Amino acid sequence: MTRTPSTSAPLLFGIYPGGATGDDAGGLAVGPPDDPAQVSTALDLLQGSPDRPFLVRAYTHFDDTTRPGGPHPTATPAGAERYATGARRLDLVAQYRSAAGDVDGYCAFLGELVEQYGPVTRTLQVTEEPDVTTNPVLDGYHPRVREALVRGVPAAAARARALGHTHLRIGFNTTPLFGPATGFVAELTALGGREFTDALDYVGLDFFPDVFRPVAADGLAPAVAGLLRHHREAVLAPAGLGHLPLHITEHGWPTGPERHPERQAEVVETVVTAVAELAGPLRLSGYTHFALRDADSSRPSLFHRFGLTTDDYAPKPAFDALRVLVARHGG
Repeated sequence: MTRTPSTSAPLLFGIYPGGATGDDAGGLAVGPPDDPAQVSTALDLLQGSPDRPFLVRAYTHFDDTTRPGGPHPTATPAGAERYATGARRLDLVAQYRSAAGDVDGYCAFLGELVEQYGPVTRTLQVTEEPDVTTNPVLDGYHPRVREALVRGVPAAAARARALGHTHLRIGFNTTPLFGPATGFVAELTALGGREFTDALDYVGLDFFPDVFRPVAADGLAPAVAGLLRHHREAVLAPAGLGHLPLHITEHGWPTGPERHPERQAEVVETVVTAVAELAGPLRLSGYTHFALRDADSSRPSLFHRFGLTTDDYAPKPAFDALRVLVARHGG
């Protein structure tokens, strides 16, 4: 299929290069350990040019065992800062998992992350999927998460300003929001007020069309476009955040039994192309893929097989598909 080149501003691409993946039961899908040399090689190939901006998504978390003062290593991938070379920078996710609801401790933790990782980080995401309340590996499950979010964003922004990290962008993300949940972001802005909204640089969206609910192949592009328009017009605009860039912070499609690698490549091309075509009118700033490699290619679970490569870094067709898309639509 011939595609018309995007006339919008270039997208900022990125990828989560770790192996571990959270599942829908509150656990982790894991397998062989990450191979840093293989990860670096794959990142080089996807980035294409060493001077093309590219994000490396990494996760760390605060819980009731976190010691103040740091250092605070990334949980996955381990040692993520090693991949922030050339024009690559971290997309650092600071998860909030305090069973005690320690918001003060979390805000201090964010300041310490800015100190530790600020020079090699482009985007700092405060909490992960705070709207999801049913899964212990996601932040919405934990008490006072909304307060942690609306206080954490200005705390991180203030520390970044104090340290002169003018390049660092602070934001948060959600999953798609429909029905009564559509007002989630407006509730956050009402809770946090101007201090929260003035400190925000972007909003993120994790979405996985045709993974948990089937979408016909010929309906995928319209479904993506409709979802993105809904998020901009019905979720962000009523919350007073319609002016902010929207970054796709997680998107992927796993292979497995009856989930063919060729179809994964088609999904990646369809979704990224839709994002690129709507980047201008919907202020879409970037796209981050989840994930580089399978957690464990021997397992049939979809959570073990989200990778663009197998767990030994053998590329699936979608790897080359994304590489071409980065060259076409990236900076």
